[in-house]
Amino acid sequence: MSDEVHGAGQAKGGRRAQLEHTGLRPGWTTGACATAATTAAYTALLTGEFPDPVTITLPKGQTPSFALAAEELTGTSAMAGVVKDAGDDPDVTHGALVRATVRRLPAGAGVVFRAGPGVGTVTRPGLPLPVGEPAVNPVPRQMMRDHVARVAALHGGTGDVEITVSVDHGEEIARSTWNPRLGILGGLSVLGTTGIVVPYSCSAWIDSIRRGVDVARAAGRTHVAGCTGSTSEKTVVAEYALPEDALLDMGDFAGAVLKYLRRHPVDRLTVCGGFAKLSKLAAGHLDLHSARSQVDRQFLAGLARRGGADGALAAEVAAAGTGLAALHLCAAAGVPLGDLVATAARDEALAVLRGAPVAVDVLCIDRAGTVVGRSTVR
Repeated sequence: MSDEVHGAGQAKGGRRAQLEHTGLRPGWTTGACATAATTAAYTALLTGEFPDPVTITLPKGQTPSFALAAEELTGTSAMAGVVKDAGDDPDVTHGALVRATVRRLPAGAGVVFRAGPGVGTVTRPGLPLPVGEPAVNPVPRQMMRDHVARVAALHGGTGDVEITVSVDHGEEIARSTWNPRLGILGGLSVLGTTGIVVPYSCSAWIDSIRRGVDVARAAGRTHVAGCTGSTSEKTVVAEYALPEDALLDMGDFAGAVLKYLRRHPVDRLTVCGGFAKLSKLAAGHLDLHSARSQVDRQFLAGLARRGGADGALAAEVAAAGTGLAALHLCAAAGVPLGDLVATAARDEALAVLRGAPVAVDVLCIDRAGTVVGRSTVR
């Protein structure tokens, strides 16, 4: 290990330290951009002036400011637009103009979301939104609601508004995503659980994973967790009260964590991530990125059969639009598909570890961070 790791306990571990170590510049999610645009538009609707730049508060307390690229004010509505900066991440939406049009609604109507041009609509079950809803995910919706409430409190509004989110050329951009296959039609999804885009350079991020393992070992940690993102990180902290320097932000690079631990073992590894993503590990994929591996529904159907599913249910699983849809089908029938995927993912991890003295357990979660599958420790 380097002097940086051993030096007087100065090295830091955890998700934030990994990002700093990569030297890559983070960016902002479409959800953060839509929230900034909404905040500016509603402020203008109430005051007649667009704040530029407009500052918002992200779920973890950061307060970034966004310059406005477009603005328009009429008597009943206001529109503001923000250009998405994805930092150093190769995000297909980098540079896209995200617009929010805010229109007054009668008192008591609440906040209503609409899909404008370039934002998709949900057409299949299995996603975190009902069929027919705009593809504006739950966390961005809550961010926009919170900021509408703040603006209303500052400027004497009721907070009852319709928010139409649109993305210039979004329908064209969406053809480069998985949205059409997932049944999100007409454009992009408005995403983001933290508001921040964590950039991924394969070599830089894998190097940061290795550094994270080194720091954990130098700190005497005997239990580390490989997490696919911030939601899974929160889950393992709640489950095991692990300190920050025991958390490895593995992202999509499950293989990098396992191969490095094979050479530099700790007593125990917990792998935690979304059900669909970890179903890829269960099927033998070590790179979990959507561009390089896909959910194998036939594999899930085979696991379901082993768990007691009959032929009809297995066929439904094989035809399911998403991994979570398959999970819900099995849960309704009493088939523990989540546990079966977690166990298969654990066994795949152990195979990659090749007998290294590392005990492994796996937690599968849904988008809210609820554990939907777990393996035993082995």
